[in-house]
Amino acid sequence: VQLQAFGGGLVQAGGSLRLSCAASGLTFSRYNMGWFRQAPGKEREFVARIMCASALKDYADSVKGRFTISRDNAKNTVYLQMSSLKPEDTAVYYCAASLGWSSHETAYIYWGQGTLVTVSS
Repeated sequence: VQLQAFGGGLVQAGGSLRLSCAASGLTFSRYNMGWFRQAPGKEREFVARIMCASALKDYADSVKGRFTISRDNAKNTVYLQMSSLKPEDTAVYYCAASLGWSSHETAYIYWGQGTLVTVSS
């Protein structure tokens, strides 16, 4: 199983980025997908999650209204559209796959390698 996250980069505050996570080696449509992030010196935290058939989505309060999670099961890909970015959004962003519906990272069994997002002020 491989999850490959990409799309990170340097962006100014107020800007937008779209992260993608391509999955292989698993039946993607069976898995709920999540995005997490880890800022320098901080613990990894939940950002967003989406149910396998996109029926449900959930966001951390800190990103609600600014970030949108989506998926394309035909392309085995999950996305995170990030808008109105703030310097405090700077972190390594990870995608992960779970057979459960949870915002806790312990519920996720497959993880991508992470992609760095840097938001300058």
